Amino acid sequence: MFEHLMRFVEQMGFWSIGFPQLIMFAISGILMYLAIVKGFEPLLLLPISFGALLANLPNSGLLVAPVIEMINGEPVFHEAGGLYYWVSKGIKLEIFPPLIFLGIGAMTDFGPLLSNPKTFLLGAAAQLGVFAAFLFALALGFTFKEAASIGIIGGADGPTAIYLTSKLAPHLLGPIAVAAYSYMALVPLIQPPIMKLLTTEAERKVVMEPPKKVSKRVKILFPIIVMVLSILVVPPTAPLIAMLMGGNLLRESGVVERLSKMASNELINIVTFFLGTAVGITMAAESFLRLQTIFIIILGVIAFGMSTVGGVLMGKIMYKLTGGKVNPLIGSAGVSAVPMAARVSHNVGLEYNRHNYLLMHAMGPNVAGVIGSAIAAGILLAIFK
Repeated sequence: MFEHLMRFVEQMGFWSIGFPQLIMFAISGILMYLAIVKGFEPLLLLPISFGALLANLPNSGLLVAPVIEMINGEPVFHEAGGLYYWVSKGIKLEIFPPLIFLGIGAMTDFGPLLSNPKTFLLGAAAQLGVFAAFLFALALGFTFKEAASIGIIGGADGPTAIYLTSKLAPHLLGPIAVAAYSYMALVPLIQPPIMKLLTTEAERKVVMEPPKKVSKRVKILFPIIVMVLSILVVPPTAPLIAMLMGGNLLRESGVVERLSKMASNELINIVTFFLGTAVGITMAAESFLRLQTIFIIILGVIAFGMSTVGGVLMGKIMYKLTGGKVNPLIGSAGVSAVPMAARVSHNVGLEYNRHNYLLMHAMGPNVAGVIGSAIAAGILLAIFK
């Protein structure tokens, strides 16, 4: 009896906790604080921080691989494997991020973009940070695949960052996901100084004409046409674009309300939890506490800042070409942080003109950024996979 008791005591995780695990407990606590108290991207930062806590609790067995023996051509499980060994397959098998995109598509109104198609250019220009951070990462010694995964942080699209990283550099999944979602949450702090630095007061005061009404037929045809063209041009982007546009078709068709609500509520909520915890559980101390992580955090700021710069500069060009009819502030919304980036553009505009309502105008480049980041990921995947 005493031997069994001693074996039980020896298996306790207390004896395996070291200083690295204590640091990760602190990091997990900080992320929980930011999510719960500060409200920074809580839907994913909270599950990620919870997963990070689980990853550093010794002897949990959550990631243990199953023990399988083939008998007469049939697999026999001697050990079933840990819960998150199987849950993590949702990332490795390209299931979770595309399902998130299905929900995003079902929640997205592309009307503002369709009413002013020129704002597609703002969404494209805001991908500048992706390729700028890619080059900086190469200069710091990261491989091409690692640099591509770091660069996609500039798209400000968490599911896309997770999708690309899981395929090109899965060992960097934890720090890249944390950086991507942290900076998405910090949009109201990062973007306004850059926007004000690059624009004049006169430009910030520009009042744009009200968006034109878009017909139902156009809204139905849009996701079909974009899906077909995007996949023909950049085939690797198919899982993300297909689900994004499929979800939007559910929304705009008006005949499958139950499916649309399912995608935008129950499905995306369930998948978000499992995606977040599966990412967090990759943040074991031995893989997260590296110099690389610090570089990724720094490069994430550069990527996000350069994306904002690219969008605003394109906005200034459109301001000149249209004779002052486009407010350059909406260019900053070209990143994929929907709808937060659009709200930031709107709020900065209100500071200089209380009658200036830019929200719907900024939603055009904002949703264009969702498409742009998915296509940018597809291009990087096609080149470096």
